[in-house]
Order: sequence, then C-alpha cells, then structure tokens
Amino acid sequence: MENNIVDVVVSVRRVTKVTTGGKRFAFSAFVVSGDKQGKIGAALGKSREVSSAIAKATARARKKMFDVSLRGTTIPYQVVGNHGACKVVLLSAYKGTGIIAGGAMRGVMEAIGIQDVLAKSFGSSNQQNVVKATLNALAKLRSASHLAKLRGKTVQEIIRGSHVSAQ
Repeated sequence: MENNIVDVVVSVRRVTKVTTGGKRFAFSAFVVSGDKQGKIGAALGKSREVSSAIAKATARARKKMFDVSLRGTTIPYQVVGNHGACKVVLLSAYKGTGIIAGGAMRGVMEAIGIQDVLAKSFGSSNQQNVVKATLNALAKLRSASHLAKLRGKTVQEIIRGSHVSAQ
C-alpha cells in the first residue's frame, strides 16, 4: 500500500529566528499525500534542512490520511469548504473536463485521484489555508449509500426523489 502513495509538496518556506548571536534559519514544508483512490492527508513539517522538513511533513501527512467519497473520477455533488479567511467551492464535472483548479487545490485533486472537477477559491490565497479549506470541503462529502442509510431509505429512493420536479 505504501508504494502507491503520491506526495505533493505544496510549499517550502524559510523561516528565521533572530537571536543575540545572529540569525538562525530553518525550513517549514507543507505536504499533501494521497493514494489516488480516495484517501488524502496533509501536514506541516519543520526542520533545519529542507529535505528533513519534507520528510517529517510526508510522514505526518500519511498518518493523517482519511477517506473521501468519490463518484468515478469526480465528486458526487457541489460542496463548500472553509478555513480561516479562505473559502473553496468544488463542483462535480463531466468526464473529460479535467482539473479546473488553481495551484494548491490542483495538487490536492491529483493526489486524491480526482480527474474531473471545477474548483474556485475565494478570500485568502495562502496556500496552506486553501489546502485546508479544500480538505474541509472533501471531508463533507458523503456517498449515496451512506446518505440512504442515514435517512432509512434505499439508494434508489434517494436518486428517484432528487429527479422529481415540483409541479
């Protein structure tokens, strides 16, 4: 299982701590890990070297992975996610549409295995906040069978009910 996990480095930042003896440089890396089949995780790693910061972030992201309900190569329905001042809207798309999403969101979609989606972020463009808002939106997704179980109905009843027009 470990060999088919994709790791996307979203950002690497150099941070400085000013001490009496001068400046100390360190690095923080933000990584998204996914198995391209509906599992995704993200984490921040900090270290004095870039490579060890990325390694720490990757290890933490793989531990924090969670399942997301997908429908084929897209998401089941439109969903909105928030984190801080960032708001993200994800819309399902037809097969062949591709990933219509900006920088940080694109990495998340590729790591999770979504190939057709429309996405837009509003507010803060901070990459970490955009990724966390995207993960918040993806965590809200539920499969048709899960919704049917919650409502005490069958999947067919839920699907049939959504296509009935108001007359």
